[in-house]
Amino acid sequence: MQDNNTENQSLQGGMGLITRYHPLHELLGMTVEPLDNDSFCIKFAMRDDLCGYPGGGILYGGVIAAVIDIIGGVTVSWSRIKDVKEQPLQEQVKRLKNIGTVDLRVDYLRPGKGKEFTVTSSIIRTGKSIVVTRMELHNEEQRLIAVGTGTYMVS
Repeated sequence: MQDNNTENQSLQGGMGLITRYHPLHELLGMTVEPLDNDSFCIKFAMRDDLCGYPGGGILYGGVIAAVIDIIGGVTVSWSRIKDVKEQPLQEQVKRLKNIGTVDLRVDYLRPGKGKEFTVTSSIIRTGKSIVVTRMELHNEEQRLIAVGTGTYMVS
C-alpha cells in the first residue's frame, strides 16, 4: 500500500496528464482546470475565429461539441486514473490510451453568445467497459448554452 505522500504524487502525475498541454486546447484557447478532487472544468474566451460566422458573435456548433467531448473525456480519464492510483504512472498512461468516445449527443439550447465560457461534466453511470457522462456549457452569466451526453469506452 502506498503512503499518503506517494499517493498524492501519483494523483498529481495523473492530473498532469489530463491538464497538460494539447494542440487542440491551444487552438481553442481553452484551459482544463480542477474544480475539486473529483471534477474539472474547461474555460475559454470568445474569439471571432470560434464563431460560425466571423463577426457574428455566436460560437460555432463544432466548437461547442468539441469542448463538450473534451470535458467528458477528461472526467472519464480522471475517474480511471483514480481507480489505478496505486499503480505506477505507466499503468495510468496505459489506462488513458484505452479511453475513446463511443457516442456523443449535443443539444444546443440557445445561441452561443458570451464573452467567457465554462464547460463542466459529471459521471452518470460507470460500468466495466463503458462510462456515461453529462456535460454543460455556460456563459459568464451562467446561461446554459448546450448540454451533452457522452458514452466512453474504457476497457
